[in-house]
Amino acid sequence: MAAYAHPEVLVENDWLEAHLGDPKVRVAEVDYDPAANYAMGHVPGSVLFDWRKDINDPVGRDILSAEALTGLFQRAGIDDDSTLVLYGDFNNWFAAFAFWVFSYYGVSQVKLLNGGRKKWIVEDRPLTKEVPTPPRGRFSARPADPKLRAYLEDVRAALPAVRAGRLHLVDVRGPKEFSGEITAPPEYPLEHAQRGGHIPGARNIPWALAVRDDGTFKSREELEEIYRRAGVLPDAPVFTYCRIGERSSHTWFVLKFLLGYPDVRNYDGSWTEWGNLIRTPIEK
Repeated sequence: MAAYAHPEVLVENDWLEAHLGDPKVRVAEVDYDPAANYAMGHVPGSVLFDWRKDINDPVGRDILSAEALTGLFQRAGIDDDSTLVLYGDFNNWFAAFAFWVFSYYGVSQVKLLNGGRKKWIVEDRPLTKEVPTPPRGRFSARPADPKLRAYLEDVRAALPAVRAGRLHLVDVRGPKEFSGEITAPPEYPLEHAQRGGHIPGARNIPWALAVRDDGTFKSREELEEIYRRAGVLPDAPVFTYCRIGERSSHTWFVLKFLLGYPDVRNYDGSWTEWGNLIRTPIEK
């Protein structure tokens, strides 16, 4: 069985439990709903990253700035040479989003816990309600890497290349969202866009095809077959999108780190932005 392109970015439960006391390893739970998850019990020593409050700028409808990331990491006790392990709720959707954001700002020693919070609990691993107070970390964010992020204007400009097959646009939402039958995922029934459908030329490869029932990633061979069948090969750039960028971060992680695609960008504006804009073309 072939190894992932970058196996070092994934850690298993056994590894994390064995390193919980390692001062060079920091752990963060990234939650959409901390009250229903982190507050009810978390991996010992893990800090909370609230997806809405900590990873995003709610005023600017943007991800957090480099300065805000520096402050977040310093408060979490993270140093420049720390290894940071991320996990979270919703099958690691929001942990994957944080992984993408941190990679965007040059954080290299970051890993994702395979299976996330769900698998840790199923395996009856240790949990605590104690909130850690780590010593202030020594960390500084690097300048953003524009090659990891796609903006609205990038997607608009790429539509001719998508039609010509020179760029792959991957919609990772469920089939009913892609077709326009529903305008919000079942998990967020009230958080919908004005229109249903998808960006012209996009291919629908739902994020969930990449994981097993326990939330762990499928083998490299299985993942390669999924994207090969859909015609999404590493010979062309790829833009991923969903509704708000969290599920597409999960697929971005699969393509870039598990399969080693050289040019993958996450369009985090996603359908919340595209589907609500006047005179923006869609397909159903």
